[in-house]
Amino acid sequence: MRLRALGFVVVVATVAAFPAAFGVYPVKLLQEILIWGVFAMSLDFLMGYGGMVSFGHSAFFGIGAYVAAFALQGSPGALAGLAAPALAAAAAALVIGFFSIRVSGVYFIMLTLAFSQMFFAYAFQAAWLGAEDGIVGVPRVVVLGLDTAQPTAFHLYLVGLVTLAALVLWRAVRSPFGHVLRGIHENEARMEAVGYPVSRYKLLAFVVAGTVAGVAGALYTQFNGSISPDAFFWTTSGEALLMVIIGGTGTLGGAMLGSAAFILLQSLVSSYTERWMLILGATFILFVLFAPGGLVGALRGRVGLHA
Repeated sequence: MRLRALGFVVVVATVAAFPAAFGVYPVKLLQEILIWGVFAMSLDFLMGYGGMVSFGHSAFFGIGAYVAAFALQGSPGALAGLAAPALAAAAAALVIGFFSIRVSGVYFIMLTLAFSQMFFAYAFQAAWLGAEDGIVGVPRVVVLGLDTAQPTAFHLYLVGLVTLAALVLWRAVRSPFGHVLRGIHENEARMEAVGYPVSRYKLLAFVVAGTVAGVAGALYTQFNGSISPDAFFWTTSGEALLMVIIGGTGTLGGAMLGSAAFILLQSLVSSYTERWMLILGATFILFVLFAPGGLVGALRGRVGLHA
């Protein structure tokens, strides 16, 4: 445990010091990986531990992104940049989850997908949301007097929040709540038979995952300085799902590795060919066929890496 904690600290310190050794583009690439990694971890929490595969997770990402865009234009404080998006995403997750957890399997997937596509259709046409152009010119947050418009300040702010999100999810999956959630994933009927309120646990997991996804959306808006309706589109959920599967389902850390692999591969391949999605698709197929445990599963098998 101490060795694992030390390794985590070393990784965080290395990521925090990254701008000192690399240029602007590699740093921006790393920041994009971190933001998508948080989003992928929130989906992995819902899917890998709760057993709820969602194609509508982008709804919470988009809600957090749009709320942050509006709030930051009025006030650049942490309340606008973080608290308001997280609360809005949590409220949306509570409502959507209330209806979605009543079904399972493909019906759950299609219902969550329907919700996200409703948000996309509305955002695409609503003039007050910028319609298809979205919202541009979003300022970055000011936290404790620290203006994150400065590149170094934003990087440290981002690393701090990503670390906090990872620790929160890590603690959740190792808490009694997390153990019950895994039990529900493995055998829902048995957990219900022994007296656990399964629906409440699933709804709480849905809200936690949605809240973290909303924070990821808020960070994405601050990173780009803009947001478009594509944040709600089903492909946003699909990309996060690919990251989770490539990294390793039910590992959290694997979601971050999957995010890095996906974005780096996309960046590298798209610079050579416009058909980069074809290569990404082939890579995904290879992982499913030959490394179903993802990158983390492959590392465990080869070097004895523990969860």
